[in-house]
Amino acid sequence: MPSHEYLLTSLIVVLIPGTGVIFTISAALVHGRRAALYAALGCTAGILPHLLATVLGLAALLHASALAFQLLKFVGVAYLFYIAVATWRDRDSFVVSSDNHRQPAGQCVTKAFLLNILNPKLTIFFLAFLPQFVDSTHGAPLPQLALLSAIFMLMTFVVFVVYGLLAHAFRRTVIEAPRVQDWLRRGFAGVFAGLGVHLALSER
Repeated sequence: MPSHEYLLTSLIVVLIPGTGVIFTISAALVHGRRAALYAALGCTAGILPHLLATVLGLAALLHASALAFQLLKFVGVAYLFYIAVATWRDRDSFVVSSDNHRQPAGQCVTKAFLLNILNPKLTIFFLAFLPQFVDSTHGAPLPQLALLSAIFMLMTFVVFVVYGLLAHAFRRTVIEAPRVQDWLRRGFAGVFAGLGVHLALSER
């Protein structure tokens, strides 16, 4: 079984608001409870390739290759700016929508998935994070890494769903006023743009 230190550290990492949390909260505010669920699912799925890269040892190549890291990083930056511009321009998105105007599940999951899969820092993070909790006295490392990865993904999904449900609980109160809708639209656009700038300026 994973150590208490791993569980606590993973929980702290997942609770820290990042791109996925921001996207999940915005999906809950704009499109409702189901959208938050789909966003959480997409964000969690977007972690899987990074975890697989770590478990299979492919992350070492990304860590060693500056070109591979930079290419993936700037694709992620471009996508964050795309989300920022789309959010800024969509003046109707923060109107509380009816069930007939919910964002399609596939579209929501895909957006969330791309947000995480295009962040190369996740691979580097898992490369540095997971091996610290592998116990060489408990057999082969591969099954241990697989278990640690599965726990991290489950924790991510649960925490993101909780964030989304909390945002949905205050949905109508928060965004029923047009002025608040404009503030949220510009605020989320600014946050996504800021995350893009942060990723663009980040080193390994």
